Amino acid sequence: MSDKLKVVQPWYADGLRFECTQCGQCCTGAPGYTWVSKEEIATIAEHLGMNVETFSNAYIRRVDTRFSLLEHPKSYDCVFLKDNKCSIYSVRPKQCQTFPWWPNNLNSKESWLEAAKWCEGINPEAPTVPRETIENQLSLQKATNN
Repeated sequence: MSDKLKVVQPWYADGLRFECTQCGQCCTGAPGYTWVSKEEIATIAEHLGMNVETFSNAYIRRVDTRFSLLEHPKSYDCVFLKDNKCSIYSVRPKQCQTFPWWPNNLNSKESWLEAAKWCEGINPEAPTVPRETIENQLSLQKATNN
């Protein structure tokens, strides 16, 4: 009998099919938080040609010790969602960049299929994203949530 432990592979060990279509579905829905770091705030402000203070007053809310982008009060859409497209896509926060590689979507195949019901980028025709990329994105996302 071997003393080696059997390595358990994640259910997505062979990769997952996903390609962002920029449909905007991940930017809308129930109320929540789009976390941004001070560095991301500065990058987005610069992208918009604003200083950090003016940008923050217009688009940021403080939640305890963290910062979040504002949402439209009635729809809960991100304030940067315009015509179902992200108006700051090239400088969007890491939380947005790492979607759909969030822990709740990767918990199980069922969770992934549930996310596919509203994310058109998760589909059988999309390119396969390798496990290594998924886990790198998951690590970035977890770091963003801390």
